[in-house]
Amino acid sequence: MASALTFFALFGGIGGGEIILVLIIVLILFGGERMPELARSLGKTLREIKKATSGVEDEIKRALAEPPPPSPYTIKPVAPEVSALPPPAASSGTTPATMTPSSTPREPPETPPRG
Repeated sequence: MASALTFFALFGGIGGGEIILVLIIVLILFGGERMPELARSLGKTLREIKKATSGVEDEIKRALAEPPPPSPYTIKPVAPEVSALPPPAASSGTTPATMTPSSTPREPPETPPRG
């Protein structure tokens, strides 16, 4: 009976009196012998609609639950290159801030005279 009420609730403005009137008209048109058959077929139809609806809902929920496939256009982070500098000497007592280069410093380039 709940599925029939749900079915009629879809039509919004139909009340109890209208439902009884429709049932009386159906009884007059089809007779008392075919009423159970019509009710049975209506029940099967509503059951199939409900099954199809729940199948679609399950599919949507499953699609939302699984993570999206990786895009071929995503940029993957690259690890920075590690330079092959030798480790600082532990006995020298120098820190990287006080180290001096082993080669002689270069002089700045000469600027051409303006004129």
